[in-house]
Amino acid sequence: MKRTVITAALLASSIGFAHPAFAAGTPAFGDPVPVGEGLTLDPIIDARLRYEGVDQPTVDADALTLRMRTGLELHHAPSHLSFLIEAEGTLGLVNDYNAFPFPLPLSSQRRPQFAVVADSESIDLNRAQIMYKVKNFALTLGRQRINLDDQRFVGSVAWRQNEQTFDAVRAEATIGPVSLDATYAIQQDTIFGSEAGPRRALDGDFAFLQASTKLGPLTVKGFSYIIDYDEALAFANSSQTYGGRLSGSVPLSEAVKLNLLASYARQKDLGRNPVAYEADFVLGEIGVSYQGFTLTGGYEKLGADKGANKAFQTPLATLHKFNGWADLFLTTPGNGLEDRYVTLAKQFPKVTMVQGLNAMVTYHDFRSDVGNVRFGTEWDASIGFKTKKIGWLVKYANYDANRFGVDRQILWLQAEIVF
Repeated sequence: MKRTVITAALLASSIGFAHPAFAAGTPAFGDPVPVGEGLTLDPIIDARLRYEGVDQPTVDADALTLRMRTGLELHHAPSHLSFLIEAEGTLGLVNDYNAFPFPLPLSSQRRPQFAVVADSESIDLNRAQIMYKVKNFALTLGRQRINLDDQRFVGSVAWRQNEQTFDAVRAEATIGPVSLDATYAIQQDTIFGSEAGPRRALDGDFAFLQASTKLGPLTVKGFSYIIDYDEALAFANSSQTYGGRLSGSVPLSEAVKLNLLASYARQKDLGRNPVAYEADFVLGEIGVSYQGFTLTGGYEKLGADKGANKAFQTPLATLHKFNGWADLFLTTPGNGLEDRYVTLAKQFPKVTMVQGLNAMVTYHDFRSDVGNVRFGTEWDASIGFKTKKIGWLVKYANYDANRFGVDRQILWLQAEIVF
């Protein structure tokens, strides 16, 4: 990683500015401002500067990107209505990286001599939505951010500089002990941005349905995700998925807490998917929290249909969160994937020099669902904290291919300020 030291200095100097002071009794910058009777205007500012360095035997990459989101939200309390609009732009300050992991002949950002860092230079309308919200009901219409549960099936992919949004209508309601969440979308606005040609946005019919209730300290949920693409390049990801999820924490004592997560789903082809298949998703996770430490062990399987050589896919997920930060398994291999992992995390609330200091390390062991193929192992680690309004993050991923492919190491240095 040729520019790591220089980039770290640039990262610190570029975003480590002081925020202005305000007179007592006046709204701080970024807070909602009254503009009329029952009417407030809330500015949106989110700036993120990030270095990502990829080191592998075949190709490397050095990317220093600056992403800015700006917008505003107008809220009218008497009518329970709000209107939000937000633009998003990304600039490559150091662009020795390949922004597109697919052929795009006319793009200067398609640089196959470098490793992929999927943060293209772009300018986009990120969100434009109208929301009606009362105590037990919310209705949102327009281009919006959708994060369901831990984002394993549907998420905003906020890790990438250009996030994923949906042109959709979403209704959320609570009726007695039952919570309902239903979304119908006609377009997936992808992470690849305005310069990605036909992959900038993908049309289709997408339905996300959830119903949940509490059973003591646990939440039980049933879900359905229908993905039916209109674009030929995405037909292979058209699917119907049905399943359930159990999650929650059980106190074992005043100091010890047991964290539980289990999920099962069944996926089948849908629409114009060229392959007929059926595959299972299985997740089991157990963790123990004590005095700021959390130790978690888990097993996740994205199963394969052996006869079809086709595996369970989650094309709308925040995939970077799962199966290793080195992003080797954003698409599930045809013979499926089993991920056995252990995570140790620690919060440091007593450290007063910085806010929210936290650290974590995770080990993954990857194998196929069918054929007993060893896909390698991976270590991931991160440290994060805040100084005033600035959030700082250092992350590292080290994938050992174990003769399956090529090794990969990635280092991230990030600073973000949000109002």
